[in-house]
Amino acid sequence: AVPYIAGNLSVSSDDGTWVITSFSASNAVMLPLTGWLSDYFGKVRLFFWSVLLFSIISFLCGLSTSLTMLVVLRVVQGAVAGSLIPLSQSLLVANNPPENQGRALGFWGMIVIVAPVVGPILGGYLTYVYSWPWIFYINVPIGLFSAFVTRELLKDRESEIVRNPIDWIGLFFLSTGVACLQVMLDKGKDLDWFESNVIISLTIISIVAFIYFGVWTYFQKYPIVDFSFFKNRNFAFGTIAITIGFLVYFGSTVTVPLWLQTEQNYTAYWAGIAVAPIGIIPAFLSTTVGKYMGRFDLRVVVSLSFVLLSLGFFFQANFTTDVSVSHIMLTRFLQGFGIAIFFLPLTQLSLGEIPSERYASASGLFHFIRILIGSGFGTSLSIEIWTRLEIFHHARLTEELTIYRQLVTEFYTMLNNYSSLFKTDIVNRVLDMLVEQQAYMLSTNDLSWLGAWILLFMIPIVFFCRRVQGQKSVEAVH
Repeated sequence: AVPYIAGNLSVSSDDGTWVITSFSASNAVMLPLTGWLSDYFGKVRLFFWSVLLFSIISFLCGLSTSLTMLVVLRVVQGAVAGSLIPLSQSLLVANNPPENQGRALGFWGMIVIVAPVVGPILGGYLTYVYSWPWIFYINVPIGLFSAFVTRELLKDRESEIVRNPIDWIGLFFLSTGVACLQVMLDKGKDLDWFESNVIISLTIISIVAFIYFGVWTYFQKYPIVDFSFFKNRNFAFGTIAITIGFLVYFGSTVTVPLWLQTEQNYTAYWAGIAVAPIGIIPAFLSTTVGKYMGRFDLRVVVSLSFVLLSLGFFFQANFTTDVSVSHIMLTRFLQGFGIAIFFLPLTQLSLGEIPSERYASASGLFHFIRILIGSGFGTSLSIEIWTRLEIFHHARLTEELTIYRQLVTEFYTMLNNYSSLFKTDIVNRVLDMLVEQQAYMLSTNDLSWLGAWILLFMIPIVFFCRRVQGQKSVEAVH
């Protein structure tokens, strides 16, 4: 929707990306604060107001008449939405009996996996058929319904209110560090990374802020982010595994549609359709996985997911420029088997030993790291590697186009015989376009190979976690 928004508000596409960056930055700041906020206001009350304000601000976003107005509203929207992912997970765990928690979290996990695939397709359809404000308006009825129904169902199940003092200095350092890091990741490619003084400044400020935040928090009695969770071996290694796994998954989710649109002449809609089948299996199996995963060692389940995902990426690494949309959809469909048993078992493995009263804090920190590094950093890193690999392959392929190769000589000789129809400079441009297309194809395949091997190397890390069975972890949380 960004090009449509930029055109309608009379700004450049680069400026239009601030609609995404502003939301991501404020959202990332609020994620690790979920635990403190839920203690201060109560989980149900915080969830209700977060969803309600998100809906109201969505409506105002659709009414925006300038980029400045829209960006300011998106900053506020990102802030109120920051607690929704960990808080929704915490409420499901707290308000379901142990025998139903796995199934409930399975449905929740399915949403987290499928949403990044389905969202762009639906958003593209609404933008193209109607107009860009409808990607915001559609949130309003769904959000209002969700907010009021949740409050009605859970009004008698409010969590205990614990109002510890606010660590304003720690909050300042955290907000500064996260905001600068998120903006650096989002705008890095547009500003040519560390060739830009802006990116260098943001990086330095972020590093300094995080160092000060870490030192300051260590000595606080009431820290806004509790790093003591990393003393739990399962939380520490589980967070590493899901962050790197999500980095590979999200990198593919971004680069494959980008390759289809820029080099294979797919529309945004059809690029979304081509990669969407990865969500089919999780959509149907996630609740089943949640229900029955208690019968197995979660480390084995997660390892199996890494194996299945890596096989899918190895399969994807053999694409050619003649690949059909059905072949792409089949590959993504097969990857869905790995995704179906990846997210929820690994989340349970990481958070299963956390007491229920601290679940929101742990979940907030867990998802903060997963989203900031796995999604934010993963997106920027994958696109940067993809682009640089294209430059490498373009140079190597161009080296082969010399007069000393017989095929090249024959090709230009044939052109000379039809000089009245073909001009050499036009053919040179066509050849360069073909070389670029092949270079991006090789780059895309290299990323798939890299992702496959990373997933395989993650398997030993999973076994650093203690042996936990799904049902035991659910009961521990309860």
